[in-house]
Amino acid sequence: MKYANNILETIGNTPLVKLNKITKEVDALVLAKVETFNPGNSVKDRMAVKMIEDAEADGRLKPGGTIIEGTSGNTGMGLALAAIVKGYKLICVISDKQSKEKMDILRAVGAKVVVCPTDVEPTDPRSYYSVSKRLSEETPNAWYVNQYDNPSNTLAHYEQTGPEIWEQTEGKITHFVVGVGTGGTISGVAKYLKEQNPNVKIWGVDTYGSVFKKYHETGIFDENEIYSYITEGIGEDILPKNVDFSLIDGFTKVTDKDAAIFTRKLAIEEGIFVGNSAGAAIKGVLQLKENFKPEDVVVVLFHDSGSRYVGKMFNDDWMRERGFLDEELTKAEDLIKDHADKPLVVVRTEELVSHAIERLRKYKISQIPVIDTNGFVGSVDETDLFRSYVEDKDIAEKPIREVMGKPYPVVKANTSIEEVSKLIDKDNQAVLVDLGNGRHHIITKHDIISSIK
Repeated sequence: MKYANNILETIGNTPLVKLNKITKEVDALVLAKVETFNPGNSVKDRMAVKMIEDAEADGRLKPGGTIIEGTSGNTGMGLALAAIVKGYKLICVISDKQSKEKMDILRAVGAKVVVCPTDVEPTDPRSYYSVSKRLSEETPNAWYVNQYDNPSNTLAHYEQTGPEIWEQTEGKITHFVVGVGTGGTISGVAKYLKEQNPNVKIWGVDTYGSVFKKYHETGIFDENEIYSYITEGIGEDILPKNVDFSLIDGFTKVTDKDAAIFTRKLAIEEGIFVGNSAGAAIKGVLQLKENFKPEDVVVVLFHDSGSRYVGKMFNDDWMRERGFLDEELTKAEDLIKDHADKPLVVVRTEELVSHAIERLRKYKISQIPVIDTNGFVGSVDETDLFRSYVEDKDIAEKPIREVMGKPYPVVKANTSIEEVSKLIDKDNQAVLVDLGNGRHHIITKHDIISSIK
């Protein structure tokens, strides 16, 4: 009989799959190392088990202990599987930008999940780095994994992932492309491959808002490069010890939008249902295509499963809210389709200014059309109201007609976006679109800006 003694024995030996449609413009053989075939559905299973086994061996992790780690979700899953098999408790500290699916999956496999804010400095006591360390100090018999600086992370890929890729390509690999987060995967694989053939090129995929690319090219840790981003699993605002920049030949940066779009493309065009960092990785390959020759063998690693992003990249509403869906917007009615079902907020000429202020605040808007029995006769803008209030503190009890500006232009639903844009300037903050049957809606600067791809 052929069987595994436990689930951990099924980790590794993931398939290498040729990409066809999505890489048609790349003049080389592109192969994907699809790590979703690991039992925890990600590449992180490899290093999670390695880090635990090494900690057991040197006494850092004791029987019945509690494993504590800051994770974007995938390392937590690998640690959870190992904790179940080996009899440990697990606390995962995760940032609030990670998908709900990741959090739910971690809880499903017995982990306690602590959620921390994303938009704080690494040294902030609320950051998931700081909270992880604090919990490890406060919890009895605890071991803090610290995947960023734990050398077993890199070692796992030097011992497993690198040799697998070398064997599967029969030593013909010329380029390895992978997203960089903790640095363990790229550094471990790179070390092994370059020992076999120093000419193998190693490319890291970074994201905008991360420090890796500029630091690699200049040696400067530029805090101005750090800002929040949506892409999950790659990029950092710190320099993990596991990132060995000397082994990396270069980085390419991929936008949040491209990472999301190409995550979906992999599913639609290749039938490979993988996660957000895989979308970034394959877009990185396309951006690097000028570096490849027809005889080259390019291996790109896909970190995790698409199941963890069903509520994000694979959700049309989520994509649309962020302007990531490539929908063609040409007419005035296209600009308001996401909120056309909401009633137009208006104020009447004889209402008090205080009523308009209340509506601006309630609906979180900046402009309101003014109407009377004949239709649209004026407009109220928060900037004008503020200026009027500074000049006259009693303005709140005056009727709108005394402070209103000229009415907004009215356009037909099929008016081009270009024509609508020309009507909005410093003297005119909005345009009304006639949707027929007496229905109107407002187009603001925000709607115009949101339509820009």
